[in-house]
Amino acid sequence: MSAHSEPSYTNKQLFERACKVIPGGVNSPVRAFKSVGGTPFFVAKGKGAYLIDEEGKSYIDYIQSYGAVILGHADERITLAIEHAARLGSTFGAPTLGEVALAELIVGRAEGCDMVRLTSSGTEAAMSAVRLARAFTGREKILKFDGCYHGHSDALLVGGGSGVASLGIPDSIGIPQGAVSNTVVAPYNELPPIDDTYAAVIVEPVAANMGLVPPAPGFLEGLRKLCSENGVVLIFDEVITGFRLSAGGASRYFGVVPDMWCFGKVIGGGMPIGAFGGRRDIMELLAPIGPVYQAGTLSGNPLATSAGATVLGLLDDARYQDLAQTAERLANGLKEAIASAGIEVQVPRVSTLVGIFFGSDPVDNYADAKRSVALGLYPKFFKEMLDLGVALAPGPYEAIFPGLSHTDIEVSRTVEAAAEAAARISRLPTDSPYPGK
Repeated sequence: MSAHSEPSYTNKQLFERACKVIPGGVNSPVRAFKSVGGTPFFVAKGKGAYLIDEEGKSYIDYIQSYGAVILGHADERITLAIEHAARLGSTFGAPTLGEVALAELIVGRAEGCDMVRLTSSGTEAAMSAVRLARAFTGREKILKFDGCYHGHSDALLVGGGSGVASLGIPDSIGIPQGAVSNTVVAPYNELPPIDDTYAAVIVEPVAANMGLVPPAPGFLEGLRKLCSENGVVLIFDEVITGFRLSAGGASRYFGVVPDMWCFGKVIGGGMPIGAFGGRRDIMELLAPIGPVYQAGTLSGNPLATSAGATVLGLLDDARYQDLAQTAERLANGLKEAIASAGIEVQVPRVSTLVGIFFGSDPVDNYADAKRSVALGLYPKFFKEMLDLGVALAPGPYEAIFPGLSHTDIEVSRTVEAAAEAAARISRLPTDSPYPGK
């Protein structure tokens, strides 16, 4: 597929143009390719499992907007829903039937979640959930886990993974010490001491911003027990895992029910959205019926709610089974292909999510993930895969997102590309810097 008969710009030209008016040339840091080297490609369009850049090159896409796309790019059912909503009006700043319908779908799928409030991003959702938990408990201290990313609000960016880790930024300057003075950071997959001085524990039930790190047996269950014993609000950040791992998200997949949830990605069908929800006694503290203020002019945007409701309506247990099987074939194929070149690698999989860590040591937390990244193989693998027409995330701390549009054909081509990429890497001098440096 070609986006243009004659490309108007090269990716390099567009990046140089962007750098003049956008800091770093991108609107989200990991897109800049800084951690993998080279120049980012600029997407002209997407269809199904594929992206086409402005130069007309096609890629099998495993970024899938970092999990926001699950049915594939430009799925006709989603685009029709968005088109229909847009013809009625793109935003009103007033209640709509669409936001009620989407909220009902979320509540109906997430057992124990009685009410939700829609936002425009996952960052807003996590920030608001913590505020509400503090109000509910009357306490200020919160606990998060090293390498888990909960958006870029001041109190939660400390110990963040994802793009923060990829760029080597120690959290971020510009955040006052007071903003994080009540944030405690603990190692993922280790049960921390939790007492009745904490308002909330927020956790990614599957860590997907330090690569893909599954929860250790008993970890989530242990957090649930400790929080219940000490009156602490347990928040599952399911911005990535929500309605990605199963029809009921990670809470149903693992059988552990938190007090509050954060959602995003899948529930917007590719449109900007977020949501936080939880038990009724907690959620009813929100204004206008309670004293906790939270607002958003574009919250519950009709285009996003229409797309999200359409997506959720198309996802049932059978579809998740299909996608999990695709993810399993991809994970097994990648591991075998890379190992065939004599390169040690681990390819974890949790339901429909896949990760990749180079090296032989197991990865159970952020410190382990950083040791794998320090080997320097991911940038080389990324570059070779991109050259072979497979787009992975341009950062080693992101997950791989197979979707329902990835068929056996795409998986087979990806595995073949991985074998060739690994073979190329194995022929490089051991002191070769990563491409683009």
